Formats: sequence, structure tokens, C-alpha cells
Amino acid sequence: MNSTMRIATTAKNGRSSGQRVHISRSHHDSHAWTIGRAVGQVAITLSALTILIPVLWVFVASFKQENEFYGSPWAWPKGFYWQNYVDAFRDASLGSYFVTSVLVTLMAMVIVLVVSLPCAYVLARFDFPGKKIINVAIQAGLFINVNYIVVPIFLMLVGADKSLSALFPNGFFVNNRFMLAVVYAATSLPFTIYLLKDFFASIPVTYEEAALLDGASQFTIMTRIFFPMAGPAISMAMLFDFLSYWNDYIIAQTLLTDPNKRTVQVGLLNLMQTQKAATNYGRLYAGMVIVMVPVLIFYVFVQKKLLETSNMGGIK
Repeated sequence: MNSTMRIATTAKNGRSSGQRVHISRSHHDSHAWTIGRAVGQVAITLSALTILIPVLWVFVASFKQENEFYGSPWAWPKGFYWQNYVDAFRDASLGSYFVTSVLVTLMAMVIVLVVSLPCAYVLARFDFPGKKIINVAIQAGLFINVNYIVVPIFLMLVGADKSLSALFPNGFFVNNRFMLAVVYAATSLPFTIYLLKDFFASIPVTYEEAALLDGASQFTIMTRIFFPMAGPAISMAMLFDFLSYWNDYIIAQTLLTDPNKRTVQVGLLNLMQTQKAATNYGRLYAGMVIVMVPVLIFYVFVQKKLLETSNMGGIK
């Protein structure tokens, strides 16, 4: 009997040892380098360098004085010549253009959030007549290139100004920062609603049922349960929308014809054309850095949310 127990114990220990060896080998194999993984890492590193090196070069060049550009383009600046940034902000008017871009971008993001979040929630969680038609219209909007409809939008706003000329002699719709923000938000609504709708539809109905049993209203469920859970999707949509608004040139150039109301992208292009003729490249690169910094700052704020996943383990 004792020998039988010893054999069983030995066999059990052998199986446990074999399982530990198998788990250890599997864990080791999962981290082993393969040819495909090595090629992927090299490709990612090269792609990152192709983005990082030009950005660093522009940042370093923004501190050079005018005479330093006639030497080696890869040479480090002799010092930090901050006057390039002062000239870009003050003399090239990038400061006022920067403020205009910030205001327009913030207004557009607020508008698109206020409109797209409830629309996406309703389309994802409710059934009603005409829902399929609305979904098809939103999906069709994804394939419309905004640059192709800028002229019709401009003519429509000009016509609206003419019809309201008695109330607004100087015009209201054209050269209006708020109207530019409305156009930005309207053109990005299909993408934002489509992205958020799919995320809301993936959330289990048990969350909604539990909240209804506790007496919560549909508005409370939407704002207190679904919106917080959609944080990663909202951050992703806001990142794409922010890049679209901040980097836009054609719409801003068309709708804001007043030189005092230009956005930073329009002002940067004018600065580039001016500085190429004046050969003052330091001010030009300083303007490029001024345009890039808000994008980097915004990404730092949303990157954690982008990496989060929805916590679906809250139902008990």
C-alpha cells in the first residue's frame, strides 16, 4: 500500500514537474526571437526614425542664427537663439494665428462631442423607424472628401450672407471663426459617430439592465455608464478630429478671407513663402515647431486613454 502511494506521489510529482517544464518552455517560446519578429522590429525602428529625425532636425534648426545655415546643415547651433521664436510670434503674426487655431479647434471639438455622443448612443442602443437609412447616410459620409465640397460650402455661406445683409451688413457666415468650427465639426461627424456607435454597440446589455433595475433613467445610463466606458473610443476620435482641425489649410483659407483671422496653418504657409525669399530659415523652423508642439501635447494627454481597454468585468 505504501509503495503504491509512493508510486502515485512520484507520478503526480512527475506530471507537475513536466507541466512546469512545459509552461516554462511555452513562456520561453513566446519571447523567442524569430525572423519575422526581427524583421518587424527593424521595420518599426526604421519607421520611427524616419519620423523622429526630421522632427529633431527642425527643432535644432529653429535655434540657429541666419549665418549658421550657410555651413553644414547637420551642425549643432552655437547657442539657443530664442529670437527666432519671438520674431515668428510677433513679426510674422503667428501668435494671433495660433490663438485663432486654438479657439476654432476647441469649439469644433466641443460641438462634435455634444452632437456625436448622443447620436452614436441612440443609434447603437435603440431601434426606431429610419434607423437603417441614417446608418447608411453616415457610412456614405465617410467616403466624401471634404476638399471637394469646400467651394459649394463657401458659396452657400456667401448666399446666406447676402440674404441676411439687412441684419448683418458686414456679413456673418464668412470670416466667422465659429462658423469655421461648425463646418469642421459637421465634416467630421460621420467618422466620429461611426466610431462611437460601434463601441457603444459592443457594450453588454447587462449594464443597462442593471441600471434600469436601480431606477436610473436613460439619460443617466448614457452619461454615467456608457460615456465613461467609452473613454478609449472618445480619445481616439478626438485625436483624429484634432489632427484634422489643426492641420487643415484649404477650408480655413477659403472661409476666413480676412488676413487678421487666419489660422496657424495658413499663416505658416505665408511665413514659408516670405522666409524663402528673405532666407531667414531660423524663423521659418521656429514657426514649424510652434505648429507641432500642440499636437505633441495633445497626444501626451490622450495616449493613456488610447491604450486602455473597456472594463467588462463590472457585472456581479
